[in-house]
Amino acid sequence: MATKTLQNHIAGAYREAHATERLDLIDPATEGVYASIPLSDQTDIDAAYAAAAAAFPTWCDATPGERQLALFRIADAMAARAEEFADLESQDTGKPRASLVDDEIMQSVDQLRFFAGAARSLEGRAAGEYLAGHTSYVRREPIGVIGQVTPWNYPLNMAVWKIAPALAAGNTVVLKPAESTPLSTLLLAEIVAEHTPAGTLNVVLGARDTGAALVAHPVPQMVAITGSVRAGMAVAESAASDLKRVHLELGGKAPAVVFDDAEIEKAADAIVAAAFFNAGQDCTAATRVIVHESVHDELVRALVARTQAHARTGGPHEEGVFFGPLSSAAQLAQVQGFIDRLPAHAKVETGGRRQGDTGYFFEATIVSGMRQDDEAVQNEIFGPVLTVQSFSDDDEALGFANGVRYALAASVFTRDHSRAMRFTRDLDFGCVWVNTHIPFVSDMPHGGFKHSGYGKDLSQYGFDDYTRIKHVMTAWD
Repeated sequence: MATKTLQNHIAGAYREAHATERLDLIDPATEGVYASIPLSDQTDIDAAYAAAAAAFPTWCDATPGERQLALFRIADAMAARAEEFADLESQDTGKPRASLVDDEIMQSVDQLRFFAGAARSLEGRAAGEYLAGHTSYVRREPIGVIGQVTPWNYPLNMAVWKIAPALAAGNTVVLKPAESTPLSTLLLAEIVAEHTPAGTLNVVLGARDTGAALVAHPVPQMVAITGSVRAGMAVAESAASDLKRVHLELGGKAPAVVFDDAEIEKAADAIVAAAFFNAGQDCTAATRVIVHESVHDELVRALVARTQAHARTGGPHEEGVFFGPLSSAAQLAQVQGFIDRLPAHAKVETGGRRQGDTGYFFEATIVSGMRQDDEAVQNEIFGPVLTVQSFSDDDEALGFANGVRYALAASVFTRDHSRAMRFTRDLDFGCVWVNTHIPFVSDMPHGGFKHSGYGKDLSQYGFDDYTRIKHVMTAWD
């Protein structure tokens, strides 16, 4: 397999890295090497931030209408090159190629278009006289240069979630994609450079040390990351030493609470899709089924039947595949480790094994008989593993659901409106679905509480982290 030698994208063009050390990219479906990236060093990061700082005055001074037009043009260019984006995303991640355009690429286009429109509706509160003889008003302004780090599970989608509100608000960006999945982000940088001042978006490649240097750099006034809890804590600690703003979208351990009055067949359909899409490598994936004891066995049978019929894993170009491989050998080992360490009271209902000898494929897995303090219930597996617990009453169900350190997403399945309203209030998660799990739209916020981080992606609320508020007061005389 021919390998590509990838470069950073700085000040509107590809630039050879100062760093000489490189990292091979491994195809998760074949385990073959297909490209390499530079492990960018301080000199490379200095250059990227210098370009972003130089571009900021021009981009900041652009009118909202001008920024809107640029983002619309970027979105249109993405849509026109959707097949190319899908090829790159499938190469990096091993995801099924056939569904990528509709499932992820066009969603990213829609998110860019949302923020293009929202760029013209940023506003402060109305002006008024709050002190005699003085008029006050509020300006909402861009922060400046932003440092961003994105994950490997949705490389393009997460890059768009990060850059769209930042650019729409008038900021400039230095972004480091995950070291294993840079291809679609580099193409995005090419397109952004065609429609914005050089240096508006800069992409530096590298691994953990590169990310740490990007966060610690003195130029950005804010850093944003989507990643693990461990990575988020490191970012928050580093940023605190320089009083940078921080946006953290971290892990999840989403419960799906199923009551005895739920439509079991529909609940099973929704949960299986939400548990195994993207090989369960999704912070909002349904990972914990919490089901009333009276319908426990019925639901488990339905979950197993649908999983065995529909949740098939395989290579990116195989037909009838629902999800692809795990992202890496390390991720495969992590998922297998959770299964190997299951307690004696747990029962693997289906799956539980690596599939094949080549590629990081793992079967869709359902484990019943789980208890609240079990490792696989408490900790994020980030793979195609669904655990099942039973409960006897509403209070116990709520206690199980909230009884983890994550608080990103949850769902409740019931036909009782009063119960649904009570649980949407009492479930301690940033997003709660009723009788479904995992759909989201550009217009509504995404973000969690507790160890799932803070700050919101998507929606008008996505601007809150990427803008600052200034009070202006004018004396009449």
